[in-house]
Amino acid sequence: MTAPATKLIHHPYSPPEGFAAPQPGIFKASTIIFPSVAAMRTRDWRHKSGYTYGLHGTPTTFTLEERIASLEGGLQCVLVPSGLAAIANVALALLKSGDEVLIPDNAYGPSKALAEGELAGFGITHQFYDPMSPADLSARINERTKLIWLEAAGSVTMEFPDLLGQVRIARERGVICALDNTWGAGLAFNAFDLDGKGLGVDISVHALTKYPSGGGDVLMGSVTTRDEGLHVKIKLTHMRLGFGVGANDAEAILRALPSMSLRYRAQDQAARTLAHWCAEQPQFARVLHPALSQAPGHSHWKEVCGAADASAGIFSVIVDERFTSAQVDHFCDALKLFKIGFSWGGAVSLVMPYALGEMRSKPQAHLARGFVVRFCVGLEAATDLREDLAQALKAALSA
Repeated sequence: MTAPATKLIHHPYSPPEGFAAPQPGIFKASTIIFPSVAAMRTRDWRHKSGYTYGLHGTPTTFTLEERIASLEGGLQCVLVPSGLAAIANVALALLKSGDEVLIPDNAYGPSKALAEGELAGFGITHQFYDPMSPADLSARINERTKLIWLEAAGSVTMEFPDLLGQVRIARERGVICALDNTWGAGLAFNAFDLDGKGLGVDISVHALTKYPSGGGDVLMGSVTTRDEGLHVKIKLTHMRLGFGVGANDAEAILRALPSMSLRYRAQDQAARTLAHWCAEQPQFARVLHPALSQAPGHSHWKEVCGAADASAGIFSVIVDERFTSAQVDHFCDALKLFKIGFSWGGAVSLVMPYALGEMRSKPQAHLARGFVVRFCVGLEAATDLREDLAQALKAALSA
């Protein structure tokens, strides 16, 4: 081996073992080198016992998967390119033509769109159930029901369901239940042990885009389980779909995880401060925040999240119906610190207006008429955010 080009590719030097630092290394690979054909034929990528191809895992992604599994209270985890990809991975692993999935009516919008679009095209039916009525959920389960989605708190309108009741129904009827746990983030409650006695969901999906990333610059999701057979089903579908995540993205989340609980708590406390202030403003007919005593499902939040006293950094308001859509938009435009944008969990506070009629299949008795505005609180000082809300109200929604 004398040619410089060959020496650069096949250089014999390997750095010494034993290097340790606060952050794990970044391993980027599509091709994985095997020491022998025998090793190639015996390695098992499904259980992290070896490396076969970059899509199936590297030391970087395996490390992140294990940390997310611990955070969620699970035993196994797979990483996917987004939170929606996590939802799709579960659906495609567990459902086939002729099956039915039940989805709460206040679920994450793209999850409902997936059921109405691709899943329906595959011959998989769906029903939207009332998330605040366990009886409605129970009544909709039939012999074709193979998956029940749960969400706590509900998307945008923030209702907190009777999670314990919903999981008990799924258990009694023998149906797998999966929770979108992005709001709880593994910090508000243990999805796999909701009551301290082992009652929990079968699957927890998480948009790592939100709190684990914390920077508003990474798209990633996870699917966590405690059952080996269920994990293998999900992992095989994960492989066949070709889901993979970049090492730099995984490294960014690994770097952010140590501060996640601090950020979650800070954003939670700021959101509660602002929610209480908003409840005193006559322009808002209702404030939707699970930790507020008058909020839909507050008692269920207290039952599940009371020990941790955790409630994320998100809340919504229903603007009094005397104000028009244009005035609500003007209010959002008038905000200076709250930026108009989707997602949450980052350092920058966000705002987004919604029309209730376009989001729910049936009217909700507990929701006042009017337009909904969601606030996702970042890491700015709560006093500054309150002043921003006050000036925007004065500019656009004078009482």
